[in-house]
Amino acid sequence: MSVRKLRVITFLAPSMEKIYRYTMDYAGRQLGYEMEFVVGEVYEDVFDADLSFICGLPYVLRTAPRLEPSPIEALVAPVLQGERYQGKPIYFSDVIVHRDSPFQKFEDLRGCSWAFNEPESQSGYGITRYSLLQMGETQGFFGEVIEAGFHQKAVRMVANKTVDASAIDSQVLAIELRDYPELAEQLRVIHTIGPSTIQPIAASSKLAKKLRQDLQAVFSEMHTDPEVADVIAGGFVERFVPVDDSDYNDIRDMLKACEAANFLELR
Repeated sequence: MSVRKLRVITFLAPSMEKIYRYTMDYAGRQLGYEMEFVVGEVYEDVFDADLSFICGLPYVLRTAPRLEPSPIEALVAPVLQGERYQGKPIYFSDVIVHRDSPFQKFEDLRGCSWAFNEPESQSGYGITRYSLLQMGETQGFFGEVIEAGFHQKAVRMVANKTVDASAIDSQVLAIELRDYPELAEQLRVIHTIGPSTIQPIAASSKLAKKLRQDLQAVFSEMHTDPEVADVIAGGFVERFVPVDDSDYNDIRDMLKACEAANFLELR
């Protein structure tokens, strides 16, 4: 008898990979599937996967109305621990500077150097661009903009004073400050942007509807297992909740506003 398999791909922060592997393996055991877990290299890899952990901005870039029909569909998203998340599947972008720097608010960063993780990141790029648009700063607010590759690298670039500031996914930042206490001594949060709807677990639209429903149900209930609850708490995740495509309209609207203003590059 052949083993039923699902291919799972992640594009999210490496600090959460172990936890997401665990949750997928748990779901697989509940539904009788073996999970093949891989790290994505380019976002187009999502089209070859059954399930994906993907940031909200690349998600909206690869769903309707940009692609018809949508090749992927949001199933669930995490609710993070902490009062500021209000029990909702949202997160923030925390703007960090070195503790010894003179900067006290976002406006102080005019002309400074800025690191972002990658250009399809909502937390590191999309929402920062939208925030500058709201401020009327579309002609070059930062003095230098540098692509770091990952949030974790951007955090360390600020900590060692390679750059002046960066916007970091609030979940990733919380994990980094917990796991590397020395960073907490070197950094300050001077501003918070957001919230945005948090990154979904998305399913290929080619998967049977019943399987998608079953996966959604398993993820929505797995926190009731004490062992699972303990594991996901390591990523400051309280539980997973059902989401659908419309939950990501906040990110779509931010992107549309930037495109309408022809403000396509962070600067």
